[in-house]
This record gives sequence, structure tokens and C-alpha cells, in this order.
Amino acid sequence: MNEPPEAAAEPSVDEREQATTIRVFLALAPPDDAKDELARALGPAYQEYPRLRWNRIEDWHITLAFLGELPLTTVPLLMPPLAELTAHRRSLRLALHGGGHFDERVLWSGIEGDLEGLHRLATDVRDVVRACGVSFPDRPLRPHLTLARSRRGDDRAAVEVAAGLAGFSGRVWEAERLHLVGSNFGRGPGPIRYRDIEAWSFGHGS
Repeated sequence: MNEPPEAAAEPSVDEREQATTIRVFLALAPPDDAKDELARALGPAYQEYPRLRWNRIEDWHITLAFLGELPLTTVPLLMPPLAELTAHRRSLRLALHGGGHFDERVLWSGIEGDLEGLHRLATDVRDVVRACGVSFPDRPLRPHLTLARSRRGDDRAAVEVAAGLAGFSGRVWEAERLHLVGSNFGRGPGPIRYRDIEAWSFGHGS
């Protein structure tokens, strides 16, 4: 399966050295075979809608808390309490299902499975972050996997692809790790790139 082309150059050494902040979020990520299953379903759309700004498959994630721009010195403070939280939580059984769009521009796939557990996890993750003294936009959790964004002036592509995904139902999988992700890579006119800052495996708690 060939993913849609939209490569962005890596930031230069000077850009990395000058950065004092990083855009951060906490997320879950589907396993590769679950992502491949959805990518195969999207195959015709990749060909029919090449002007959509398709996210790279390796960047697909389910955001639990978007923390925004943080000082680099703040990020390490989050790691011990998040590691403690995940050590006492079970993995979640989830699946990718259907599709939709936000404002006719952002294309997404839906999430089903243990949504109650997913909401509890998001609440606990956000509480941990606040306990570290970090404030962030407290947006309601709307579990989804962002797939693509329309370019300005294109008000049909995301809507049409979402309609084509209505019957998609992926296999059940285990969300086994919590990811602390930085997204300051590839800023500018090109697509954003994401990298794990850290990730923690869930333990066997309640």
C-alpha cells in the first residue's frame, strides 16, 4: 500500500537548536495492521482525491489531550506521573469504524469499543497534566483518527470520502501504550510531522 505523497523536509540543525518550545499532545495509536486495514479501504480515495492533504499513516493517532505549545523544560516534568498512571491502567480494546468530517474540511475515521474506558483515561491524563501545573485548552473528547484536510476552496472532498467510509468496520485491537508526542517538526507550509517524545506501556491495573 503506497501512502499519499507529501514529504516534508526535516528541520535544520539550526532550527532544532533555536527551538525553546514544542507543541505537545497525548495520544493512543492503532497498531500497524489496523492502520493498514483502513489504508486499504482508503485506496480509491487516495487516487481520486490527490489534492487532499493526507496525513501519513505512521502519524495516525487518537488525541486524548492537546497541550499546545510548552517550554522544552516543562516536558520532562510530565513524564514520571504519566508513567505512574499508565503502570496502573489496563489496555483498551478499540476499533476504527466509519468516517466523518469536521466543518467539511477535516476527514476522520471514528472509534468504537471501550469508549467509556477511553473517556476515563483521557480525564485521568488531563488531571495528571494539570497537577503538574500545565494549563491547556480543555476541549471535549471526540474520539477520532484524523486522516486528511481539504485545501482552501475545496468543500467536497472530505465530505465525499467520509461518505465512502460509512460502511468501514475495522478489527478490534488493543491500545497498549500512551504516547507523549511532539509536533513541532515540519512547521511551515508543508504538512506537520509527529514524533514520540516518550511512550509508556499500560500495566494491569483497573
